[in-house]
Amino acid sequence: MRALVLAALAAGLCLAHASAEEAFVTNQLSDDLMIVDLATARSVAIIPIGGKPAGVAVSADGRFAYVTSPDAKAVTVVDAATRQVAGRIEVGGGPLGIAVAPDGRTVYVADWYAAAVRVIDAASHSVTASIAVGASPSGLAVTPDGKLLLSADRDDDSVSVVDTATRQRKATIKVGTRPFGVSIDAEGRRAYTANVGSNDVSVIDIAEAREIARVPVGMRPYAVALTLGRGFVTDQYGGTVSVFDLATLKPVKRINVGDYPEGIAATADGKRIIVACWESNTLSIIDAAELKVIGEVKTGDGPRAFGAFLRRTE
Repeated sequence: MRALVLAALAAGLCLAHASAEEAFVTNQLSDDLMIVDLATARSVAIIPIGGKPAGVAVSADGRFAYVTSPDAKAVTVVDAATRQVAGRIEVGGGPLGIAVAPDGRTVYVADWYAAAVRVIDAASHSVTASIAVGASPSGLAVTPDGKLLLSADRDDDSVSVVDTATRQRKATIKVGTRPFGVSIDAEGRRAYTANVGSNDVSVIDIAEAREIARVPVGMRPYAVALTLGRGFVTDQYGGTVSVFDLATLKPVKRINVGDYPEGIAATADGKRIIVACWESNTLSIIDAAELKVIGEVKTGDGPRAFGAFLRRTE
């Protein structure tokens, strides 16, 4: 089956209608960032990063990609157009999750060891503040209006809600066991955490700052993507993507992908789901309407792509 998928990709059949986007994939074990053209399903650049890169966030305007390196205690800034390293920012601790404010002026970095989020000024490439959150912060997400930052605090089984203007935590929301990835819907109303320890997804009402539901998914869920009225969740131990309906919060299907899926994102047109599979060293490409794998792309060693790793190119 895999040979057939790869052959179809080579012939340009599977992704003929894909949107003009690129995937910025952190390959943790090969210490680099691979850029994949999703229209052609081919690698167009490999950028050495170092420090076991894990988290990645592309700015909304597509100009920069920010990459966390836990072992180097740094964030690397990549110019997305030139494919060149534009700077390195020492942040200390164990930088993991990362998010960029909608206006591109501020970058937030979760420090796994310090129970804190570091605030980076994008213009000066400097750390300007530190925000106290819960233990072992991992995934980060910013509301579309830029006013709130959510931090999935894994070892506290909670999500911190931070006011980005005051840079203070304003609420703590109890969720499932060991939340890791966190995603916010386009309206900024609900957030979803992948709870590694309880094998479910917590649904959060952001305005009310409370968990309103849990959705069962596969083993060791890692991150959540949202499109076409559905949630898509990477199940690390299951080798699957669990799909659930956002209106009814009922499970819909599980889709077999590569081994140990981690990072996941929906393309801008909502038609494709891109999944980084750590152990098989591949990106699985899912048709979001048909709920089936339609392609596969070879990556470097240990792809994580934890964060907003897709960039529009048109």
